[in-house]
Amino acid sequence: MRNFLFIFLILALVACKRKNKTEAVEETRTSGTLKMLVDESVGPIVQNQIDVFSLDYPQAKFETTVKSAEKLLPAFLNDSVRVIVLPRLLTKAEEKYYNQRSIRINTSRFAVDGIALITNQGNIDSTINVKDVIDILQGKKSDKKLVFDNAYSSTFQYFKELANISQFPATGVYSKNSSKEVIKLIAEDKNFIGILGVNWVTGKNAEMSEYLSQIKLMGVKNVKGKVGDDQFYKPTQDNLINGVYPFLRNINIIDCEGRDGLGTGFAIWLRSQRGQLIVLKSGLGPHKLMPRQINLTKGN
Repeated sequence: MRNFLFIFLILALVACKRKNKTEAVEETRTSGTLKMLVDESVGPIVQNQIDVFSLDYPQAKFETTVKSAEKLLPAFLNDSVRVIVLPRLLTKAEEKYYNQRSIRINTSRFAVDGIALITNQGNIDSTINVKDVIDILQGKKSDKKLVFDNAYSSTFQYFKELANISQFPATGVYSKNSSKEVIKLIAEDKNFIGILGVNWVTGKNAEMSEYLSQIKLMGVKNVKGKVGDDQFYKPTQDNLINGVYPFLRNINIIDCEGRDGLGTGFAIWLRSQRGQLIVLKSGLGPHKLMPRQINLTKGN
């Protein structure tokens, strides 16, 4: 009896191992598991892309970490995760972490993003000059209050570089913990101007719909001599595509996996016609405009 039970257990273990081996998904451009870091300011458009890609390719699984860029980069640079989505390029200092290991860095732009300035729906004044924004950031003007999505976000870094400062002034500039918190604050308080990725306010978000209905996009006029200095532009899709909105940036997927796997396949898909249509529907600017096909039919 003991021998019978022993043989039964051995056979059961072998069967389980064979089953697990059979169920293992092959790592290809359209299957397997991809660990990916995503900058929080562009999280909605990336999630939209993942949702559709996963429907097209059910054997593709994504494990995403969505945080501010500065909190993501350590994991990317220490080789914990080799695929990241950022609204900027890697710096030379960041590239060296992979270059010194002879790992190729593949960077693909798949969308044009804008950094939106939002205000409460009840505010009469809904325009601002880039010069005024810079003056607030440099502590020269305090009649308006700016609030960012996160003290470590890519939008925060973008405006630090724009104003050519190492830190923000003690007053007039504030930060929350997420884009959702910024939207809620602006919906409830007329004294602040919110700054966040435009995808958070142009995309469909049922959870935030109540708050989004209480805010509006601000028009921004660029400094004299630069594109967009002739009038106030909102971060509409046309203005992103035409490049006239002052606060523009590119969304890039950066793949350092060093192999032809799901990271490569997803990056290619993002720039395909299907991926670009999702960008168009989100309200962002596509990497490239897809040609329209017109079917002509003969009349009776």
